[in-house]
Amino acid sequence: MPNAIPTLAWIRRFALTCAALAWFAPSAQADDTTPPPPGYTLVWSDDFKNDPDGLPDPSKWSFEEGFLRNHESQYYTKDRLENARVEHGQLIIEGRKEPYPNPSGKGPKVAQYTSAAITTYGKADWLYGRIEVRAKLPAGKGVWPAIWMLGTDARQPGVGWPRCGEIDLMELVGKQPNVIHGSLHYFQGKEVYIGKPTTLDHPEAGFHVYAADWTPDYIDISVDGQVYNHFAVAQADYQGENPFHNPQYLLLNLALGGDWGGHIDDSIFPQRMVIDYIRVYQKSPAP
Repeated sequence: MPNAIPTLAWIRRFALTCAALAWFAPSAQADDTTPPPPGYTLVWSDDFKNDPDGLPDPSKWSFEEGFLRNHESQYYTKDRLENARVEHGQLIIEGRKEPYPNPSGKGPKVAQYTSAAITTYGKADWLYGRIEVRAKLPAGKGVWPAIWMLGTDARQPGVGWPRCGEIDLMELVGKQPNVIHGSLHYFQGKEVYIGKPTTLDHPEAGFHVYAADWTPDYIDISVDGQVYNHFAVAQADYQGENPFHNPQYLLLNLALGGDWGGHIDDSIFPQRMVIDYIRVYQKSPAP
């Protein structure tokens, strides 16, 4: 009968084999996603892993263009790889310090900064669900990245903003480098803003999951699964209407300066917001 007690040499070989397997095995992706609520299914996503390097998928994304809002300093370019591109399976939105001609007639003839704002408007929108975006943020004074949603009637005459409603999954301003804001905007005779901040150390150093869980009754805004802004949808009732009972579309942008971004430190550029994935879950139909 063979000796059942393992030799020291055998133990060493076994330990080395286990170490090698652990080294080459794929690591657990504990931070890859937070689980959707029970009974929800994936209805839309973009993880960029199967996209060729280049512009974002035009079947999913459109570009905003020009000087658009909040007295910001950047010119949003359209279909320009320097400002928005898929690269190695991730979406990059890049703010740059550079002269850029402005043909729009709105704002200076030559912009001093460029960036990108992309949107699912006219291509995808949702009414309720869990919307989550895994992203790594830019840093430095003057940056103002945002992951947000607007009602699909935002561009309709007589509606517009803030009547359309706005859900901000994430905003960061570089003058508050470790503070993330999750907010709601709506209209009750005037703009109403319900915003709350949370602290997140060095959001530029790694990826985090920014999410909104949106139901007919509440909207929870969270980072890495921790809810920090709980909003009762009924708060937005006004004259028999509520914008958070209507579909919304998604926007991703990197603003520079402006009303909230403030003074821009020109030494920081280029700066990038890197998106690893976007996932939208909705409640499954009852069997």
